[in-house]
Amino acid sequence: MTTVATDTSVGTSAGTGVGVGASVGPLLRRWRLRRRLSQLELALRADSSARHISFVENGRSRPSEEMVLRLAEHLDVPVRERNALLLAAGYAPRYAESALDDPRLDTLREGIERLLRGYEPYPAIVVDGTYTVVAANRGMQAFLTGLPEHLLTPPLNAMRITLHPQGLAPRIRNLREWRGHLLAQMERQIALARSSALRALYEEVAAYPLPEGTTDPDDREDPEPYPYFALPLRIEHDGRLLSFVSSISTFNTPMDVTVAELAIETMLPADEATVSYLRSLTA
Repeated sequence: MTTVATDTSVGTSAGTGVGVGASVGPLLRRWRLRRRLSQLELALRADSSARHISFVENGRSRPSEEMVLRLAEHLDVPVRERNALLLAAGYAPRYAESALDDPRLDTLREGIERLLRGYEPYPAIVVDGTYTVVAANRGMQAFLTGLPEHLLTPPLNAMRITLHPQGLAPRIRNLREWRGHLLAQMERQIALARSSALRALYEEVAAYPLPEGTTDPDDREDPEPYPYFALPLRIEHDGRLLSFVSSISTFNTPMDVTVAELAIETMLPADEATVSYLRSLTA
């Protein structure tokens, strides 16, 4: 694995959108409404009562630390936001936020390194909660050749590199579709995490102009539906048209904010021509 950037300031609590003096009741109510649950439904899941949930939300009852964590679990609240809920309720944060180079994450980093190396020659990348590139293997780095310096200066951002008109965007044959997929992905994350940093990134990349010559899907030379099981990334590289489908992995039940926000994206070749070309690079 080649470490591309280590930015431990990305995704700090200042970006969550939770005010320092916020009360836990309204915050819990906001999460419940976002999950489209009634007070009774949440109470049944959390082994409580609708009356108690109501009292917590309107500030008439202060929830215990255990209750805050239990409600957060059933509301699928992100780890960073669980710390914010605990602080709002008057308790200390439960989840650490380690720097990526912290010795306690040595085993994690080594495991990720083995995973990325083992995936070569296929591309793979690791990003944090705002798409800052943490690491990438050689398969991914090959696609960055020829990009302008301002896009490759750390900290690299995967969304900027992909969608910027001077980045990979001119090389992506199905840019409108792939761009729509990425923006929709970011919108879902914003709805979940309420990150001001992620919102700012979304507004930036959504405003990028499309490169000249970008066509609508109906204007393609091959207007038939893609013969793939998922929307592919179709990208020109070294005079060839390669096709990939993307798979994203995260860590189950993380106990650290930094780890919770890491995502490993692997690009799976979507046709035999792409497989053959990538394998030829290491033959």
